[in-house]
Amino acid sequence: MDRRDFIKNASLAGIGLLTPKTVLAADFFYDFPVVRTPQASRKFTSPAIEKAIDAFGKKVKNKELAWMFNNCFPNTLDTTVFPYQENGQNLTYVITGDIDAMWLRDSSAQVWPYLKLMKGDKKLQELIQGLIRKQSKCINIDPYANAFYNDPTKKGEWFSDHTDMKPGIHERKWEIDSLCYPIRLSYHYWKISGDTTPFNDEWVQAQKNIYKTFTEQQRKNDLGPYKFMRTTPRGSDTLQVDGYGYPVKPVGLICSSFRPSDDSTIFSFLIPANLFAVVSLRHSAEILREVKKENDLAQKFLALADEVEQAVKEHGIVNHPKFGKVYAYEVDGFGSYLMMDDANVPSLLALPYLEAVDVNDEVYQRTRKYILSADNPFFFKGKAGEGIGGPHIGRDYIWPIAITMRGLTSNNDAEIRECVQMLVKTHGGTGFMHESFHKDDPTNFTRKWFAWANTLFGEFIWKTYNEKPHLLS
Repeated sequence: MDRRDFIKNASLAGIGLLTPKTVLAADFFYDFPVVRTPQASRKFTSPAIEKAIDAFGKKVKNKELAWMFNNCFPNTLDTTVFPYQENGQNLTYVITGDIDAMWLRDSSAQVWPYLKLMKGDKKLQELIQGLIRKQSKCINIDPYANAFYNDPTKKGEWFSDHTDMKPGIHERKWEIDSLCYPIRLSYHYWKISGDTTPFNDEWVQAQKNIYKTFTEQQRKNDLGPYKFMRTTPRGSDTLQVDGYGYPVKPVGLICSSFRPSDDSTIFSFLIPANLFAVVSLRHSAEILREVKKENDLAQKFLALADEVEQAVKEHGIVNHPKFGKVYAYEVDGFGSYLMMDDANVPSLLALPYLEAVDVNDEVYQRTRKYILSADNPFFFKGKAGEGIGGPHIGRDYIWPIAITMRGLTSNNDAEIRECVQMLVKTHGGTGFMHESFHKDDPTNFTRKWFAWANTLFGEFIWKTYNEKPHLLS
């Protein structure tokens, strides 16, 4: 099935959108339409997740919120996971939703909220274990690619891109976070479960490829092996200046040709992605040292993390005339910088969520005030709500991911409550989160089926339920 037909059919059937039936099995969803995928059609069912949904629905008084949690929190498992075995090992392919391809970033983020629940569910742990193995295989195919197919022989729709495409690759947009997210998943899977079985020779080889790619993209000696151009009317889908992007001065930062939105960067040193790389390198080093006894490689990772961290301090913090010292979004090392934030994670807003900075860090707090104000060119405020969007969709479209991330990185009860209420008001009558919605009309949205946004919403609501349940009333 081609991408256009896949999206069309998935949006109509894949999530059971607006099936005209009333829930009878659970009184706490009374009078809300059944929109969750029918049980017989779900890709995977976790008793631990179902138990959480049941407890939430019985205790939370806001019935619309309970209905949305029921729909969104399990959406990744209901609709996007394909576990299988190969040579006696668990592997898991995870699509992003309405596109039949696995992004390294999205797949990691989609299963992330389930990590803390997997101890009570062996099959769920095996599912995540399988994804870690699958991601290692993908990275070893091409560490510069951002999205892959399950079929290693398939040539995708972007195979005409002017870059070194290989079979099995859906898209080859180089993004730092594509390599950071699998490390984040691996590290926290290990810390929570104690299981080291995913860290096989393929995983170690993937770490070697990550280190090689990061150091190549510091561009200290040359431009490196990666270039990308696409014949397209959309300027953000290609790289300028012969496919390498605008020039940078090699100062120790890592180039990211594209943002987590899959839009091209303007200045290739993407600061939130570099800070994400710092914490990811240190997490990988810990696994390499403690689990694999790869001490030399671990030391290289730590040295690179220190170098990038120092370079961010020297080149990624700028003096804003209104907010003082804040993080820039992108810099080039020559002194040029871009002031904005994008909804997609890693973003400046999300840095504490990714453990890249302390939430009370003064530079972060000043940056937060800036990006949640009208001084951020992609902060929109309208009749339906307010929040961060980005160039990927365009003016006046707010991303629920950014509202969710605002709540997840807030220490202010009033702000957390406001984020919850805004998300409940802007699902556009569908019971699900979307990629974006118009600031004045939540029924004007993009992507009916976007599993990352759904599951992240579930993570935020579940966290609030466990830590500050009074904010959900």
